[in-house]
Amino acid sequence: MKVPTKPWTLLYKIKQETLPVAHEFLNEWKKKADEIPDAELREQALASIEEKTFHCEGGTIFGLVATDARRRDVIRFIVAYQTISDYLDNLCDRSTSLEERDFRSLHRSMYHALTPGEIPDNYYEFRDEQEDGGYLASLVKTCQDALKTLPGFEDAQDAMRQLSAVYCDLQVYKHIDENEREEKLEDWFARHKQDLPPMTWYEFSACAGSTLGIFCLAAYASKRKMIAQEVEEIKGAYFPWVQGLHIMLDYFIDQVEDRQEGDLNFVFYYENEEQMVERFRYIKENAEHSVQELPDAKFHQMINKGLLALYLSDKKVQENKELKRTAKRFIRFGGLPTAFFYLNRGKVARQPS
Repeated sequence: MKVPTKPWTLLYKIKQETLPVAHEFLNEWKKKADEIPDAELREQALASIEEKTFHCEGGTIFGLVATDARRRDVIRFIVAYQTISDYLDNLCDRSTSLEERDFRSLHRSMYHALTPGEIPDNYYEFRDEQEDGGYLASLVKTCQDALKTLPGFEDAQDAMRQLSAVYCDLQVYKHIDENEREEKLEDWFARHKQDLPPMTWYEFSACAGSTLGIFCLAAYASKRKMIAQEVEEIKGAYFPWVQGLHIMLDYFIDQVEDRQEGDLNFVFYYENEEQMVERFRYIKENAEHSVQELPDAKFHQMINKGLLALYLSDKKVQENKELKRTAKRFIRFGGLPTAFFYLNRGKVARQPS
């Protein structure tokens, strides 16, 4: 199947080709989550699926890059891996623990998920809640089994694990005690700063917090064996800039609830709205530039424009006058494709589960 290059074609193919498969797999995980013995783990697993379905919906867009023969495998991997991510984020956000070793142990599952042959172990070893009925191990095994079918996976595996490593570091540091987390995040940034373009520690943290690069690599690995240069080009295009755009938008729409809950939000570190808007513009421009040399460049450019529309059309923005006003500024520098996706978001949004 040809990778879509027009906004209307992309929306049609998402609705016809990826969303039905994504919801099929999500319904299976929801049933399994409902059988988790431990009440706290069950609550967080179900909440992560019910409240963050759109993360999987968005991620499975990369199924459109995959070959027809491997599309279901790619979507199966994306849904399972994103479900791990969302489940662990819930466990850490509303955690009964604030221990770094607990968060590291939980996120070891994300490394194992990218390592076929690695046997799942007790990821809950440092917390009171233990009995998940095999839920997390099943997610890990599903990822492993799906990845094994992709002819280019071994070529992309190291890059995928590198992206996963910075993602997991972020999740650990941002969830520890609030008196320690900023210092830990700044120290972590200092260790990576020499390999990055100019940015702040909180912008780097946002760039680390996305799974899009991993999903993109999986999609291309479904096609054939990959050469090292191709892998590095895809990884370098998505990290840092495309992933940074993705997660900064995520934090932008969560501002109200994060203030209420006292949660870390990287948007809060900008001095004022003008600085925030200009940095968003800068990140968006770099994201567009970074994908220009990729195969299917027009598709990746639409991902960037679609991200703006996806997040800015969220009800958290639409129901808040201040956020909606700022969102209109973002939509303007996104151009006509962003406006198209913004106006048509509801046509491919949530389907019945």
